[in-house]
Amino acid sequence: MTKRVNIVLPAQTLSILDQVATKGSRSRFISNAIHFYVESHGKQNLRDQLKAGYLANAERDLAIAAEWFPLEEEANRRLDHPVRKTTTKTKSNEPPDSRPDLSGPL
Repeated sequence: MTKRVNIVLPAQTLSILDQVATKGSRSRFISNAIHFYVESHGKQNLRDQLKAGYLANAERDLAIAAEWFPLEEEANRRLDHPVRKTTTKTKSNEPPDSRPDLSGPL
């Protein structure tokens, strides 16, 4: 749905608009320009907010990282060189054996 609006532009802005858009495509150009502006400034605003949050929490985050570093190093070491577990087979896990049982009395 579209709506007709009247806007007031400075003469210099209208001159620039006339250079980049034909008279029949002004509305589309202005609409695209508004969407681009809002999107790009919204992303920049988000970046600025994230940066401020990172900077505000940097000291705390470094302290947490330093606290957990030894544990992460140990986990990485174990992943790089896993400890081999020795398993013992029980009778229930052993495959059937065709050899006679010689452990009983003769």
